[in-house]
Amino acid sequence: MGRAVSARVGIMLPSFRGTPGEALAVASEAEDRGLDGVFVYDHLWPMGQPERPAIAPFPLLGAVAATTSVLHLGTLVARVEVIPDELLVAEFAALDHMAPGRVIAALGTGDHLSFAENEAYGVPLRSASDRRASLGSCARALLGLGLQVWIGGLARATVAVAEEVGAVANFWQADPETVATQAARSPVTWAGMATPGRPDADLDAAAIVALARPLVTAGANWLVFGWPVDLVELASAARAIHSD
Repeated sequence: MGRAVSARVGIMLPSFRGTPGEALAVASEAEDRGLDGVFVYDHLWPMGQPERPAIAPFPLLGAVAATTSVLHLGTLVARVEVIPDELLVAEFAALDHMAPGRVIAALGTGDHLSFAENEAYGVPLRSASDRRASLGSCARALLGLGLQVWIGGLARATVAVAEEVGAVANFWQADPETVATQAARSPVTWAGMATPGRPDADLDAAAIVALARPLVTAGANWLVFGWPVDLVELASAARAIHSD
């Protein structure tokens, strides 16, 4: 059964660029307008577009940490198979030193949509069970450091890892019914595009709120919108969501 609660609102930064200037400007404006957080993909290129650049998440988030003061900042999601588990945990720990209490360590296992990146860069692709074992190990270590930890993925076995270790489940592009089902089991956050398949840049605040309210009522305690989106309209929608 859904419940009426408030939720924090964040955005994905435009990190599929050759330089970080636009992403840093968006982060600064997001903080100025009262949004709650900014997030960065962990991809070696935009999905299906290997000819385009992608800024690595941790250097970009470090720059955001140094140029903001209250925004939450995190990955969405950092994939456990890209670098060794110990290094992944250490990168989050270093980021937490720069922005204590503001880091959200969102983790994932990767899926068939990202496997081409592994192949192109010679990163071994482990079995799903091995990746989930790393997921649980990294999540426990990060929770032990006092960080907020989200685990992304809709697969039941992946969600079970989040439930087992006490992390937050993060669902990409989930409907309110799916969110409500998970909210009855554990904390859950939502991320995605308000209008899948096309940019949200032209959406006004009312349209964003119309999408958001059923998800918040279902139990999502964060909503993270994909880029591009109009920051003025998103901030207006966030104020409405916060006041619910």
